[in-house]
Amino acid sequence: MSSPQPTPMFASFTLDADTLTKTAVNGVRAALGISGVIALILGVLITFWPKGAVVAITVMLAVYLLIAGLVYLGVGVFSRGLKGGARALDIILGLLFVVAAVLAFANLAATAEFLAIFMGVLIGIVWIIEGVVALAQAGDSTSKGWTIFFGILSIVAGIVLLFSPMLIEVIFIVLGIGLIILGIVQVVRAFTFGRDVTA
Repeated sequence: MSSPQPTPMFASFTLDADTLTKTAVNGVRAALGISGVIALILGVLITFWPKGAVVAITVMLAVYLLIAGLVYLGVGVFSRGLKGGARALDIILGLLFVVAAVLAFANLAATAEFLAIFMGVLIGIVWIIEGVVALAQAGDSTSKGWTIFFGILSIVAGIVLLFSPMLIEVIFIVLGIGLIILGIVQVVRAFTFGRDVTA
């Protein structure tokens, strides 16, 4: 006799609130709500301030590269417990990170443009895959309408991003609008998921 297959936790549309405890339902609702609000805020910022959002992300990436580079350099130079080869690799990696950070700071506009194209293509692929997964699991979902809507929206947004990576502002406006819609969907799901669960 075979046991029933567990519902995959990463596919939140297929979660069945009746199989979860009240605590688990509250956790899912909190996660949906928080991710929805974050997506909504990011979507508004990206939609109405696309150039500023790209530059801000680029600056944060450059700062991260600089800090990580300095840490690797410090480890390579000052760690006595590491062998020579490991120390050399840490120093080389640290130098690469610092150089990347300096190049990013030296030309924020070009770095932001490259980052926008790269992120547009990457997000496009992820959204297409996420949409296909959502549609494939629509039959098992407790909210088929939302699942199908999410899947179609995700695929369409992914295709737009994937095939127009040179249109930087369009990419970020579409990304922003997509995040706004998906954020609203997540917040609505946070309020509606598992309302009837009492135990």
